[in-house]
Amino acid sequence: MIEVQGLTKRFVDKDAVADVSFFVPEGEVLGFLGPNGAGKTTTMRMITGYLPPSAGSVRVAGIELAREPLGVRGKIGYLPENVALYPEMRVGEYLSYRAAIEGVPRVHTQARLDEVCERTMIIDVRSQIIGTLSKGYRQRVGLAAALIHQPPVLILDEPTVGLDPRQIVKIRELITELGRDHTVILSTHILPEVEQICRRVLIIDNGKLVADGTPEQLRAGLQGAAELRVQIEASEDDVRTGLTSLPGVTEVESAGSGRFVIAVEGGLDLRRAVFSLAVERSWVLLEMAQTTPSLEDVFLRLTTRDAAGEAPAEAAMPEGEVANA
Repeated sequence: MIEVQGLTKRFVDKDAVADVSFFVPEGEVLGFLGPNGAGKTTTMRMITGYLPPSAGSVRVAGIELAREPLGVRGKIGYLPENVALYPEMRVGEYLSYRAAIEGVPRVHTQARLDEVCERTMIIDVRSQIIGTLSKGYRQRVGLAAALIHQPPVLILDEPTVGLDPRQIVKIRELITELGRDHTVILSTHILPEVEQICRRVLIIDNGKLVADGTPEQLRAGLQGAAELRVQIEASEDDVRTGLTSLPGVTEVESAGSGRFVIAVEGGLDLRRAVFSLAVERSWVLLEMAQTTPSLEDVFLRLTTRDAAGEAPAEAAMPEGEVANA
């Protein structure tokens, strides 16, 4: 549905986006992540035709953006991070205007207005002047405008910014529902949101793709991040020595009160080995819990640089995937 090849945007002597390529099949909800200034918004603006690329190509629903920009724009509903609205217009007037410029037949406009207002929870402000709305309501009006012409592709840049917790839950549910009938690219800084909604994740850093896969694949590819937390009644030195001797243990850190954090390489599950060791040495094992890397761990490992400006650590890509670096 969305095919991006070698997409590059150069500003003066710096590439804000450098040779980015990916494919989003029909019906997929894709999470697009990266730190501030990584190139997310620039990439989305190029895909939607709001910003011309310096190099590369974009195809949406089989239409090449460079040859038929209006055809591509008609296939996309775009919600930018900072929604540009007309503050002097009423919500219903604005959405009717957007329906007209998006080519919605007049006979269907009222039905489309009713549907998008209900889905985005703005029925109660439909007659209100946009300039008097809160940021959260303006965000939802922008989402309604992106949906008004029933586009097959939705590109959403921080759709839950400014919403209260109840509204965030509702919008997440809406995006999940939209993913059944639309292809969605979702950019957000709320990583649990991505894990709940997205089937696949792209991570961009310094203008380049550094990861591509499902949340499960990305977590599995993060080596050395698995931990086992235990609480044991026994001599601290004896416990530390015993745990360190187990195969796959890279570090044992004491957290006080008999608690230890065991770093395990390759995501090994050492719970049985720790239990057997406790029985063998007559330790009292009070607590044991295996932790796995979160999407936040993956994100930080791939995008965090030290003060010397070193490149971020690499995580394993899913088999068959190659980062555009």
